[in-house]
Amino acid sequence: MSNRLREARKARAWSQERLVREIERYARQHVLDVASTASLHVYVSEWENGRRQIGDRYARILRVLFGVTDEELFGRDVQAAAPPEVGGYDELISRIDSARNVSLTMVKTFMDQTELLRTVDRQMGAASLVDQMTGHLSSLEDALTFAVLPETRRPVARALAGAATLAAWQALDAGAVERAWRHYELGKRAAQEADEPMYLAHATAEQAYVLNDAGRPAMAVDLVREAQRLGGSQTSPRLRAWLFAAEAELCAKAGLPDDCRRALDKAVAALPEGEEARDPDMLSIFLNSGHLTRWRGNALALLGDGDALASLYMALDAADPTFIRATSGLRCDLAQAHVAREEFDQAQEHLRQARLLANRTGSVRHRRRIEQLTQSL
Repeated sequence: MSNRLREARKARAWSQERLVREIERYARQHVLDVASTASLHVYVSEWENGRRQIGDRYARILRVLFGVTDEELFGRDVQAAAPPEVGGYDELISRIDSARNVSLTMVKTFMDQTELLRTVDRQMGAASLVDQMTGHLSSLEDALTFAVLPETRRPVARALAGAATLAAWQALDAGAVERAWRHYELGKRAAQEADEPMYLAHATAEQAYVLNDAGRPAMAVDLVREAQRLGGSQTSPRLRAWLFAAEAELCAKAGLPDDCRRALDKAVAALPEGEEARDPDMLSIFLNSGHLTRWRGNALALLGDGDALASLYMALDAADPTFIRATSGLRCDLAQAHVAREEFDQAQEHLRQARLLANRTGSVRHRRRIEQLTQSL
């Protein structure tokens, strides 16, 4: 069976030897039996050359190590499509009846599971969650597919919108760009069905980052501004500030310094006072003055502005230690600001710290940025 193991390995910049070590490390941590080191070297080579099929046991390990789905590891057609069942009405009605019984308690359970996955992702990274996230989305999509009436569909759609947007950001962090795009589209459709403009605005704005990473920063700016329009007057103050901050960052990446600074001013004006960071109306949004200081420093660093360092060091001092991936990004911002000032020793130290954190979370996106900054030294 063909697979994309070599591409996944190279995206991590791992050698075959490193992959063998990671398989062994994972096996030790989870008390799993794997082949000897010598055999694993042979397996990896034969897997990549199509001479040996990747068994289920090793596929489970590889999915976690690389943060990929079976579809991404093996290609589009993982399993042959089952022939259509003739009749099947009893099964259909059974699933519809089950969906009718999805209560508000069950929806809360879905939301709680999304929150748990968000917390683990923030501290440990997305790669280890690919199986759990895939199963979670599948359960929500099934519940929505077979729910008939609006009073059942809307709360499930709202839960799906939040989960799909989280899954999309995790996929983007893991370097699975197409999966990220598809999840954002799913999140947007679910938000529209739920009649939740805030969820729609958030998913649309995050999707703009996919465009930026794909080399279309001007289009990304247009999309984040469209997100602001979609949210309209129903957007909470904290989400409005988040959308302006996202616009500022994307404007900086698009080479629009005046637009960037205007958006930063709007973000400051919109942000509620106080140290509270969580938006009660939009649980995926974390933004207070400390976070915004970091975002401002990031945008100014991208512009090569000398004021970036002060903002970034203030943000580093106030950083929440549980936001591992965010801290890695902050270290990258600091390295970029030091490079702009030709302070290469300081830049190298921040990149060293960023690399350690990126390795903890398995962030392909941050590793890519670290390598780009390293080449500029």
